Amino acid sequence: MDVAVIGAGQAGLAVAFHLRDLGARLAVLDAGPTAGGAWQHRWPSLTLGRTHRLADLPGMRELGLSFDDAPSGLPARDAVPGVLAQYERAYGLLVARPVRVTRVTRTQGVFLLEAAPGSAVPVLESRVVVSATGTWTRPRQPVVPGIDMFQGSQLTTPEYPGAGAFAGMRVAVIGGGLSALGFMDELAGTASEIRWYTRRPPQIIEDASSELGLARGRAAVAAQDAAASAGLPLPSIVSATGIPLTPPVRRLRARGLLHAHPMPVRLSPVGLVSSDGTTWEADAIIWAIGFEPALDHLRPLGVPGTGSGLRVDKGRVAGMPGLMLAGYAGQASTISASRAARATAAFARAYLAGSTDWPV
Repeated sequence: MDVAVIGAGQAGLAVAFHLRDLGARLAVLDAGPTAGGAWQHRWPSLTLGRTHRLADLPGMRELGLSFDDAPSGLPARDAVPGVLAQYERAYGLLVARPVRVTRVTRTQGVFLLEAAPGSAVPVLESRVVVSATGTWTRPRQPVVPGIDMFQGSQLTTPEYPGAGAFAGMRVAVIGGGLSALGFMDELAGTASEIRWYTRRPPQIIEDASSELGLARGRAAVAAQDAAASAGLPLPSIVSATGIPLTPPVRRLRARGLLHAHPMPVRLSPVGLVSSDGTTWEADAIIWAIGFEPALDHLRPLGVPGTGSGLRVDKGRVAGMPGLMLAGYAGQASTISASRAARATAAFARAYLAGSTDWPV
């Protein structure tokens, strides 16, 4: 095989589309049971109207498909996989499912991909590997004193079951991104109390589509890419862009729920303890504190963790010719992933043709 793409979410499919146009012998492997990437695992109450804007994949408009045309009230876990399934079929992107790649090694310039037992493709050889495995399976785990003492429930973003599970409860939502705000918007109608905790004071942006807002977005993406190229920890996007004034955020502001508290210094059996020693008693804590890239399958190649020396330049893993990451760092947004896919495919094709232009 010329190129193996691991992951058939938006980033992986966008790269596969361009590789198909370039005539590469291509295999696309996906761990999910059906099309849709991580979207098929989102909570039932998350509608398209509550998500960040989804950028169309290359070639979608030519098919008469667009995320912009989908009804905002549709559950994202149904709408997005439906569109991506049509996209795969229309462009003949034959995705092997389920294939959970657990280990990638390399011998004499050829990558060997090994999958978990029961996978549709147990072993595959390829000259180029594009890993587009996203972050959904790697939510950041909280590190705070007393976390094992808290007697209420604790969960991360992928474990969120919907607001109904928190009826009548006192809920602490921790995190400064749109997921945390989305949870609060849903919980406002069911929880008895909500308290929001963030690492830094949130900044609400009235018009994220203004020239200033767009410039902040470009700067945030550039900062992520610069950090990736240098092998440094990836900076927070929302700390640079601010929080856009979406309909859920407007509703929270109208309810007086946009007051953020500093992060707790520790947990007690009954709640969250602030730096002044006071305790806010809670029944549940939702940790919406972000994600890490899912790269465990690349560890046998010697790929270090994010911020631990992993250097990625324009999707190419430094010092490992033929190994690329799609949807990583500045490419993680749906818009950036689609724009970067063409370059990723071109780099792969050039490498296959004998180019030695690769970061060291």
